[in-house]
Amino acid sequence: MDISADAIAVLALLIGLELVLGVDNILVIAILVSRLPAEKQNSARMFGLLLALGIRIVMVCLAVFLIKLQNPIWPHLDDGENAGAFLKFLAHISPKDLILMAGGLFLLWKAVKEIHHTVEKSGDHEHGPKGKSIYSAVIVQIVLLDIIFSVDSVITAVGLTDQMWIIVTAVLVSFAGIITFAKPIGDFILANPALKILALSFLVTIGVTIFLEGMHHKLEKAYIYLPMGFALAIELLQMRYQHNSKKRKTN
Repeated sequence: MDISADAIAVLALLIGLELVLGVDNILVIAILVSRLPAEKQNSARMFGLLLALGIRIVMVCLAVFLIKLQNPIWPHLDDGENAGAFLKFLAHISPKDLILMAGGLFLLWKAVKEIHHTVEKSGDHEHGPKGKSIYSAVIVQIVLLDIIFSVDSVITAVGLTDQMWIIVTAVLVSFAGIITFAKPIGDFILANPALKILALSFLVTIGVTIFLEGMHHKLEKAYIYLPMGFALAIELLQMRYQHNSKKRKTN
């Protein structure tokens, strides 16, 4: 195990990247578990996260296979000048791109559906015979979306270092942060409808971004997260203002 200054620097960088990814995870998890009864939300959150952690570590161990996912599926379609624009595009599509496009579309659909549910207040928590199947579906969705989020980050991590202990440590540290903050942040978002709609709007943006990455349109993360942070700050200031106004009226 090489614990040099360079290794520590790479570890710190990977932890930072994983924590940024963790923000997306926390938002998704908060929305997914919100459709469950309150007494089942925490267990679904923890069980889904632990499964996702195990799968993420397996993905790191299969890093060589994941790197191959970047290879085009149909490179023969690009036969030079005779190939049209669409065929040239297909010739550069890889399994990783298909995963990102499918994941982006699913996240976009899920976010729009939840915005409609929140605004129209339709379809409350499911109980009765369907409860168990919905619980399982939420866990499966948590795991699948984490895999979609992880594909690019694991490939990036493998490109930065070939020392597995660094990547695994970064994954474990980031998941510790997600597990610690997923419940309080999720509960806070769900307790404030305006924040929930804002979080869902963020997920729409993230879904579009993931889809565009699959289409080979790379977007700078700063252009996405800075406006998100600004919108969140404005909403928190508005909530603070309303809280102080109510407090003054009662006094």
